[in-house]
Amino acid sequence: QVQLVESGGGLVQPGGSLRLSCAASVSIVSFNNMRWYRQAPGRQRELVASITRSSITNYADSVKGRFTISRDNAKNTVYLQMNTLKPEDTAVYYCNAWNLDFSSWGQGAQVTISK
Repeated sequence: QVQLVESGGGLVQPGGSLRLSCAASVSIVSFNNMRWYRQAPGRQRELVASITRSSITNYADSVKGRFTISRDNAKNTVYLQMNTLKPEDTAVYYCNAWNLDFSSWGQGAQVTISK
């Protein structure tokens, strides 16, 4: 069973930065795609960023130019660098490991943007 553990969440002021980490219990090259989602209170979970096995990245329009997803295969870890944070970025952020026939989720990390 795959375990994904997110870390790095917290409270930061608008304009600040955070880096989330997602550590996997297995080799992340096993997965076609590693993704970060987020879910704000009362809203549906949305895809924020993804990175393929060959490191092709994709971002939601709302975070383009501010967030960067990356991976370290040697550490089995995926990162989400979040800059110029806004109050609307407040949410629980989830890591997801995806294959056509498999998907696994982390427990989530709370990110709160507030003065």
